[in-house]
Amino acid sequence: MPLEFGDGDEDDNARNDSQRFSRPRFRYGEPRRPWWRPASKAGRIFFGLCALTVLGGLTAVGLALKTYLDRDARFRIAGTENIQATGLTEISRAQMLPVFGEDIGRNIFYVSLSERRKQLEQIPWVERATVMRLLPDRIRVSIVERQPVAFTRQGNQIGLVDAHGVLLSMSAAAMARHHYSFPVLTGIDPGDPAAARRTRMDVYLRLMSELDSTGQLYSRQISEIDLTDPEDARVLMPEQGTDILAHFGEDHFLERYQRYQAHIAEWRQQYPHLAAVDLRYDQQVVLEMASGKTTADAMGADAKPEAGEPAATPGNGDAAAKGAHAKPGNSAAVRRKAALDKKRAEARRTALHSARRNPAGTTSESAPRSTRAEAPPAQGG
Repeated sequence: MPLEFGDGDEDDNARNDSQRFSRPRFRYGEPRRPWWRPASKAGRIFFGLCALTVLGGLTAVGLALKTYLDRDARFRIAGTENIQATGLTEISRAQMLPVFGEDIGRNIFYVSLSERRKQLEQIPWVERATVMRLLPDRIRVSIVERQPVAFTRQGNQIGLVDAHGVLLSMSAAAMARHHYSFPVLTGIDPGDPAAARRTRMDVYLRLMSELDSTGQLYSRQISEIDLTDPEDARVLMPEQGTDILAHFGEDHFLERYQRYQAHIAEWRQQYPHLAAVDLRYDQQVVLEMASGKTTADAMGADAKPEAGEPAATPGNGDAAAKGAHAKPGNSAAVRRKAALDKKRAEARRTALHSARRNPAGTTSESAPRSTRAEAPPAQGG
């Protein structure tokens, strides 16, 4: 039988009807209007009034809550018993409570926690402080105290110092109770800037760390350290019957300490009046006698003071390298010191040579050779 085909006009009408019902009610590319932006003017006015009502209600609730917290007696700090503190060992409550003196009777929400923390950290023994509120009416303080690492001596006064160079005071009885066993440091002046004291303490900490790095605890053999010059740690080494001042410089502390221990018995036997040892050179040391004279090359090299070379002025403990042809090490400070010592030695030789001449300008053959010299000028910066 012949196939029956539908009317083309009917198909087009049906397709158009389906597209009309499925087509969105907004133009292509135009975004939908959000819910909080009504299309009509009346809707927008109504929505704005609702928003103002909600905002006003929240504001009123906030003001009411603030008034309640401000006026309610339960949130007031009644007395010092409401100030709790932990971590107090060397600091007493009597030292801490004045920081919160004006907060007694005040609303707890009006206490500035950051300001109180800064005030607490100004107490010398306080390294770090934490201040917090405990509702309804308590303040809790947590203290981390400083830990001393050495004794300090200022004149006849003995104190303590921490790793950051902060000077700490403690009674002699308290020191004895703690059984502290530290070297005594000199050159840590309370009038120096905090950065300068911290630099000197860094040298001290590196020195002690290197000496104990092998587990032998060599630092226990040290009694006193002079840190006046941070580029030269001067260590007082206790020996039988006397103390020897050893110049350790600013680095290679363990190597220099082992060199000292390996030769000190030999040096003391050869030089009974040995007072100081300069260990800042690679291949040499410079020995200073109690009379102020120096002897170079105690390490076995063949460099000796030249004939006629004047020795250091007696009592000058800093004349460790005068008259010695020492080979400087890798330290920049040692190289600078060696160059300066060489210039001074040449100046002394010139002055000595001129002093031996008579007024007429001829050399006196019978003039005795000088064994003393002018003290060298103070080393500049």
